[in-house]
Amino acid sequence: MQTYIIVAIIAYLLGSIPFGYILVRIFRKQDVRTIGSGNIGATNVARSGAKGLGIATLILDAAKGYAAVILAFVFLVRYWPPSFAQLDPFAQLDKLAGALAIAAIFAIIGHMYPVWLKFKGGKGVATGVGVFLALAPMAVGIVLVLFLVVVWFSRYVSLGSIVATAAFPIFAWLLYRNSGAPVVFVAAAFAAFMIIAKHHQNIRRLLAGTEHRLGDKKQVQA
Repeated sequence: MQTYIIVAIIAYLLGSIPFGYILVRIFRKQDVRTIGSGNIGATNVARSGAKGLGIATLILDAAKGYAAVILAFVFLVRYWPPSFAQLDPFAQLDKLAGALAIAAIFAIIGHMYPVWLKFKGGKGVATGVGVFLALAPMAVGIVLVLFLVVVWFSRYVSLGSIVATAAFPIFAWLLYRNSGAPVVFVAAAFAAFMIIAKHHQNIRRLLAGTEHRLGDKKQVQA
């Protein structure tokens, strides 16, 4: 249990690094929370007029999610008492899956509710991509294509994010159900639910027909 708690804390702290806020503060001397939607994620950073910083935020937010899961794996293999290598294969898979699931969830929670910004963070899409990439890379490739197709035809980035996020647990299960532990798929589904729930305002605007479309000059909250 102590090891799982350590994994959760490390993953949360990694996820809580507000790269969008930091980059805009350093390079533009602005608080991204006062711009556009006030979100610290890549989309709002880009809409602040700094597309390069938006791309950097996207990469860094994804990287911290990926790093949280990989570090959980390394930490478990090296420091789990007794020696992880001495456990039987089923026990190894059980403990490893549990640690990865915890790391995945808490990295996304860290991004959404960073302690450094009074628990007001982003929506978790980019961090979710990093987490999902570590857990099920082939599924990420498929949902990335799905995201691009939805955005291409609808010009709604939020809709693409929601559809791709909802589809990820399904494709992860289909592609990895014979090689992954159930707890990992449960974690992926829960992470997807958290990300979609964070888009509740976007969903309301999509239903009302007032959501911002890609390429529109008019800026609205996103």
